[in-house]
Amino acid sequence: MPVAIDLLPAGVAGLGESPLWDHRSERLYWVDSIAPEILSSDAEGGDVRRWTLEQPVGSIGLASDGLIAALADGFYRFDPESGQEAAIAHPVMAPATRLNDGKADRHGRFLTASMRTGYDDDAGALFRLDADGGWAQLEGGVAIGNAISFSPDGATLYFADSLDGHLRRYRYDFESGAIGPREDLVDCREQGSGPDGATVDSEGRIWAALVLAQAVACYSPQGKLLRSIPLPLPFPSCPAFGGPGLDTLYLTSIANSGHRLVADHPDAGRITAIRGLDARGIAEGVYA
Repeated sequence: MPVAIDLLPAGVAGLGESPLWDHRSERLYWVDSIAPEILSSDAEGGDVRRWTLEQPVGSIGLASDGLIAALADGFYRFDPESGQEAAIAHPVMAPATRLNDGKADRHGRFLTASMRTGYDDDAGALFRLDADGGWAQLEGGVAIGNAISFSPDGATLYFADSLDGHLRRYRYDFESGAIGPREDLVDCREQGSGPDGATVDSEGRIWAALVLAQAVACYSPQGKLLRSIPLPLPFPSCPAFGGPGLDTLYLTSIANSGHRLVADHPDAGRITAIRGLDARGIAEGVYA
């Protein structure tokens, strides 16, 4: 099957991030981080719904009841039916940072990373939220935490600091949520960009948005570049598999990040849907 790349008619986001396929409702969710909004559509980008929040939203994940959202200052439960949010926990973060990329593991936890909003390159961190509302810092010294994703067996965590360009991997103890030592898997700058968001398919391949290279790259679990797919719009930010067969790769994009990424392309901020990749995703983890 040839690869088909389409733009969904779901509208433009300023800072599109965190696409999320909800297999329970067969809906696609994503965020406009600085609008700030959570949005949702059907698999083809129709029947769009949106909810406006009171602070920037970094990422969302499935929860046992609705969604979990990493807002600027902490973790919140979000109910799409009512549009209401309720605080779960507020991790201790460095000044001039906010929560950013996030993903649920397959054992009821939610991991998210913070990013700098000021000028301290090492102010960000990686956090874990447990099912009981407790939290822990797993990693520090990052500028823009991104690319959180897990191997199919849940035993490997992938993570990146977009500014240092390396897609990292860690051993992940899914019983405790502890991580092992950092390993640099691949330097994505060899493809023209540090990594932004990432996801993993059912065969363990890692798909990473190359935000500055206008492409999405696919790497083997050993870090070999398998393919790079050019995209028809600038600043792709985060991929996720979805659709009824989990065989569509959705990618959010950025029109105006509020600082250094500003596009004049007419489709900037739209969602790209890629079909025919001979790849399927894995149902998202659910925060308990």
